Formats: sequence, structure tokens, C-alpha cells
Amino acid sequence: MSANDLKKLSPEQIEAFGKEMDALRARVVADLGERDAEYIRGVVSLQKKLEVAGRGLLFLGFLPPAWLGGVAALSLSKIIDNMEIGHNVMHGQYDWMQDPALTSKNFEWDNTIHGDSWLYTHNYIHHTFTNVVGKDHDATGYGVMRVTDETPWHPIWLLNPVFAALLQTLFQWGTAIQELESEKIIRGEKSWAEAKEGFARFRDKAGKQALKDYVIFPLLSGPGAPFTFAGNAAANLVRNLWASSVIFCGHFPEEVQTFSIEETQDESHAGWYYRQILGSANFTGGHWVNVLSGNLSYQIEHHLFPDIPAFRYAEMAVEVREICDRYGIDYHEASMARQLGSVWKKIFRYSLPDELPLINKLPFVGKRAAAKKATVTPLATAESKRELVGAAS
Repeated sequence: MSANDLKKLSPEQIEAFGKEMDALRARVVADLGERDAEYIRGVVSLQKKLEVAGRGLLFLGFLPPAWLGGVAALSLSKIIDNMEIGHNVMHGQYDWMQDPALTSKNFEWDNTIHGDSWLYTHNYIHHTFTNVVGKDHDATGYGVMRVTDETPWHPIWLLNPVFAALLQTLFQWGTAIQELESEKIIRGEKSWAEAKEGFARFRDKAGKQALKDYVIFPLLSGPGAPFTFAGNAAANLVRNLWASSVIFCGHFPEEVQTFSIEETQDESHAGWYYRQILGSANFTGGHWVNVLSGNLSYQIEHHLFPDIPAFRYAEMAVEVREICDRYGIDYHEASMARQLGSVWKKIFRYSLPDELPLINKLPFVGKRAAAKKATVTPLATAESKRELVGAAS
């Protein structure tokens, strides 16, 4: 039984907790400066060198060592570009530097999802309505997985592990079409006309990305085109599997809670902080795991402070843990392997019908226990999407 099952915060405690989070954030913002600028510029430099090395080696891809080295370097380049640079820059973490190349509204990454789509689906929807079922598309498995009791069981969910594996394999394409909410179109809850603008953004960005990776660079390789094509595909696969594993570990482990729309109506900012703690999980792994995950190994801190440079999360986590301990809030953290194992256990469990009496006795399932939700003060809704996207980023 977790601390959250034993103790719920009163409204007064939630507000006091929120003030401590605000104070922590203010101290870090006041300290931002050259150290942060040097860090992100160093990461950008590393990413560019890895990309040049990877693409150069793939031109010699007919030599097995060169092909393997090219895939490794290009995979690392794409991971760093997406996780530690793109994701964090597009959150506005470095807008204060006033560097056009590191500004949230200007940045486009080596990925199939359009920047504008990301700012809306991720910065606004996900970070405002974190784990609110019916609001946050991530909370219910992106519409292609069953990961909560709120999604009714259907025989199609027997394929839940297959859907999860496909999502991980094609992760950049899954996030690219997330704005379309294609599962609603399939169910007839949304028309193609309503998805027209989002589809245009997807077609524009995904088309350019596919052209670059699967046409232009292979053609530049001349006779080595097949090796470059295969190397680019392999690097994209490695990036997809890694990025999706990072996201899964921060959002879907057993302890992570979801919330109803009713629970979060009229939510104060302090209540929003409280919900981020209950709806997130961290994983451990050392310095390079932090860098390659975009410091989303500190997913709790990222949900609390999405616009703070992510490499600051490790030092902020020390104080966040201490504050959570004082308030009796469970701080979810485990190794990456353990968190990912927890997620896959949940994926298999939710593939099966809820009511079968023998389900809980299966070794990979364990006892089914509905996660108790915290009582939080409700969530403020936005007058304008544009206004909230700007605020979130």
C-alpha cells in the first residue's frame, strides 16, 4: 500500500505544498544563466558531430563495421536531437537565451511530428490535463492501448501487447498522427473534416522527414544507397524503441494514477502540482541515461516544471523528494528495467477480461487492485487554445 492510499492531503495542505513548489521553481529560474547556456550548446555540438559521423559512416555502409558504427552514431544523434534538445527546447526551457536556434516557436526536430502539432498535443493538452481521462490522450494509451480501467474491455484488447509493440516500433509515426485522434475517426466520433488541418501538418512534416531519410541521403550514397536506406531505418527504429520506453516508464507504471474530469474541475495551481506527483514516475540509470532520456528519467520534476532546463531536474529532485516525504506523498522511483517491466505487466493484464476469476492468479498479472485516486481541487479550463499553448511552452 502506497503513502497515497494511507493519506490524502487536505485542501490546506495542497496549497501549502504548492507554495513550496513555487518557491523551488522561483529559486531555479533566478539562477538560470551561463551554466545552462553552455550545457545546451555543448549537447547541440555533440549531436551535430554524431550526425555527421553517422551519415559519413553510412556512405561506407558496404563495410559491416562502418555500417554498424554509422547506425550507432546516427541513433545516438536522433535520440539526443529528440530527447535532450528538441523536446526540451520546444518546452521553452531555453527561450530566455533569445537564441533563434533554441527558441520553442522556431525549433523543428529530426522527427515526423510537426512542431505546431507537438506544442498543442504535448505542451498544452498533456501538460495541462496530465492523466485526466477524457482530456489527456496519453492517459488512455494514445487510443491504441488499454492501460486503465476506464477503457472498457473488448476482445480487440487481447492484442494489447501487439498494439504496444507496434506503437514502440513506429513511435515517431504514432506521435505524428496523435493530433488526428484517428481512433475517434474510426469510431465515427470525429469527421475527417475536423482532422483536415492536423492531417495537413502531418503530411507536410512527415513527408519531408521520409524524403530526407529514405530518398535524399540514400541517393547521395550512390551505389551504397541500400546500405544508407537500411541504416537510416535501423537508426529510426532504435530511436523509436528508446524514446517510447522512456515515455512508458514515466507515465504507465503500476503506481501512476489517473483522474476523472470531475475530480479536477476548478483545480488550483497547487492542485495541479499535486496531480503531477501522483500521475508520474521516475527511473534511475546514471548520467548518460539522463542525457539520452532528455532527463525524463526525472519525469516527476518535468511534469512539475516543464519549462525549466531539464538538466536541472537532478538537483531539484533532491528537494522535491524531501518535500514529498514531509507531506506523505509517495514519490514513485525505480530502475528503468523495473519501471518498464511494470508497464509491460500492466499491458498484459489489461489485455484480459476484468471479470474472469482466474485472471488474478496468472503469474504475469498479479492481483488487480483499482488505484485509489487522490481528491484534488479541479482543473481550470482555457478560454483560448492559443493562449494556453503559449503559456505551456
